[in-house]
Amino acid sequence: MMELPVLMDKLKQRLQLALPGIRAHEIMRAVPVAAQLLKFDHTLPPKPGSVLILLYPDRGSIKFPLTKRQTYAGAHSGQISLPGGKREAGETFIETALREAEEEIGINSADVTVVGRLSDFFVIPSNFMVTPVIGYSKVKPVFTADSYEVARILEADLFELISDTAIQSKEITVGSNFQMQAPHFEIEQEIVWGATAMMLNELRIILQEVIH
Repeated sequence: MMELPVLMDKLKQRLQLALPGIRAHEIMRAVPVAAQLLKFDHTLPPKPGSVLILLYPDRGSIKFPLTKRQTYAGAHSGQISLPGGKREAGETFIETALREAEEEIGINSADVTVVGRLSDFFVIPSNFMVTPVIGYSKVKPVFTADSYEVARILEADLFELISDTAIQSKEITVGSNFQMQAPHFEIEQEIVWGATAMMLNELRIILQEVIH
């Protein structure tokens, strides 16, 4: 297995080149089972936001945290997400990702070394333009979930994500009985689909290039 510092050096160099972007995203796009389409009529421009993909060593592997959102009245209730949120006035996209990760899962942002970013991603249901930031910690962080936003913290194995058999697909129910055929990753018995899976698949494709 490639050591984390070596992998991060290779990843940092690769992120400075052209990114797979839409090509990677489309592989994981969920589609309606029937002809019915979900409609989102946004009248305002997308809100800027960031998420953090935080890699860290753990018992001979490399992992990253995901959160299961609390149940609430909103587009992403109960879903699996990367830590992150809305950009505040005057923040850079990196500052947003680190602040939100601190607030949601209790990491110390001073321990994170940022190596780059993935392609911006438009999350249609919530009207966000999200910048995925990639960073790493030399040691496993001590996680503390924000009880208001986070129901559970998952720890995903990076090498399972980049496995050739990582992508699965199944029919899922969204909202009030809306059926979607959803490509997804299964992580700690949770279905990771939609925007999170699409962003992770870009990282997956890039890492497959770097490692192989």
